[in-house]
Amino acid sequence: MKMLVILSHELLEEQIKEANEKLDVDLIVEIPSELKKIWGNISPEGPFPVDLVEKIIKWINENAKEEDYVLVQGDFGATYYVVDYCIKSGRVPIYATTNREVEERIENGVTRIERVFKHVNFRKYLPHK
Repeated sequence: MKMLVILSHELLEEQIKEANEKLDVDLIVEIPSELKKIWGNISPEGPFPVDLVEKIIKWINENAKEEDYVLVQGDFGATYYVVDYCIKSGRVPIYATTNREVEERIENGVTRIERVFKHVNFRKYLPHK
């Protein structure tokens, strides 16, 4: 089983381990750097950039077959567009869930807040029935 990764950051070791062990993934394919740059820099201004996101759809078409996983997280509109395509084309779109821990410290009259995100598991995006 293959998993395409469409994120603006790298996978964590525990995510790779879960993909291998629980999803039976034997090949992880990261989005190429030129597409990763597009994915991580979708402008919040103006209309949705269909032409840019279609480059990512083309990459999915060329690199995944039906029932392959596609890990998708990013800009809400772009994520929706890609997830919708994956569902309609028989790919399996998934996302990572996390626990967030917040630590607040006061040092020399300054409050510092640190947020730590810990991977929990992958979930399938599901269409409304």
